[in-house]
Amino acid sequence: MVASPSTARQTTDLTLAPARQRVFSGMQPSGNMHLGNYLGAIRNWVRQQDQYENVFCIVDLHVLSQPIAPRTLRQNTIGLASVMLAAGIDPGRSVLFVQSDVREHAELSWMLNAVTQFGELNRMTQFKDKSAGKKDEAVSAVLFSYPVLQAADIILYDTDLVPVGEDQKQHIELARDIAERFNARYGETFVVPKPDIKAEGARIMALDDPSKKMSKSDARPNAAIALEDDIDTIRRKIKRAVTDSGGEVRLAPDKPAVSNLITIYGLLSGDSVAEIEARYAGRGYGDFKADLAEVVVGAIGPIQARLADLHANPEHVRAILADGADRARAIAAAKMGVVRERMGLGAG
Repeated sequence: MVASPSTARQTTDLTLAPARQRVFSGMQPSGNMHLGNYLGAIRNWVRQQDQYENVFCIVDLHVLSQPIAPRTLRQNTIGLASVMLAAGIDPGRSVLFVQSDVREHAELSWMLNAVTQFGELNRMTQFKDKSAGKKDEAVSAVLFSYPVLQAADIILYDTDLVPVGEDQKQHIELARDIAERFNARYGETFVVPKPDIKAEGARIMALDDPSKKMSKSDARPNAAIALEDDIDTIRRKIKRAVTDSGGEVRLAPDKPAVSNLITIYGLLSGDSVAEIEARYAGRGYGDFKADLAEVVVGAIGPIQARLADLHANPEHVRAILADGADRARAIAAAKMGVVRERMGLGAG
């Protein structure tokens, strides 16, 4: 008898109690981590480690949608793992691993292509944005099909919740559709995941353009605060951050630049918007930005200190990732056994 999704769900010695909901979170090792990555994702992951059974994945296969040198990809992978550990991801409470070290991700992705429609992928907003203006021969097939791999990443672990920003909600909806279609065709096999969109901090905007999200790939030097920026650089970037007309420190739709800075201030300090607005009433942007710089420096400083230690000992980071891959593989291999049997694959 094939196990049901609930009985098929696997856990290991170091994962949390299986009665808790499982969360899967992935991040691409595509460049320097910045304050937006921390506030929008990693900080929330750290805080929920005792609330859920967490699986954290460095999704290096997704990076292959764009050309990247092998050495750079490996450096970015270890660098991202180091940032996550320095920020507070605890391998004793969560599973942390590299996607390509668990081959079941790629295997399940191929199988899920069988229940994914061409039209669904063709409608994906990110594919349209990233392929816009390019000739067909300049667009990788990976860019087109990577939402299927993303679905495989998630449902391989019978994930209940996926923390994402609003811009990724379409991908989670596709993962839900794929899981439901597979279950309808082959029998109940996967948990259908739900998006977990945080009310605050999901979209930290660029310091020099509040209409654009803070991005790792942004070439503009003052757009983002990298987690490894030195103190002087952080202060300079915040001093140069754009503001809105008028001098009021106020959260409002007509003040997107200042609202973004207030959000950063509040998330890092724990102060409410009302407290921040009252503190800087009549004081103007200069005082506010000077204090914000110190809030950022104070929050990033401890992470940078731990990060320096990890950079000095990359083998320790690799050992953590290898252990995490073993733990993830135990879950993934069991699920893939069910999938192969349901689909009639192999000699039987």
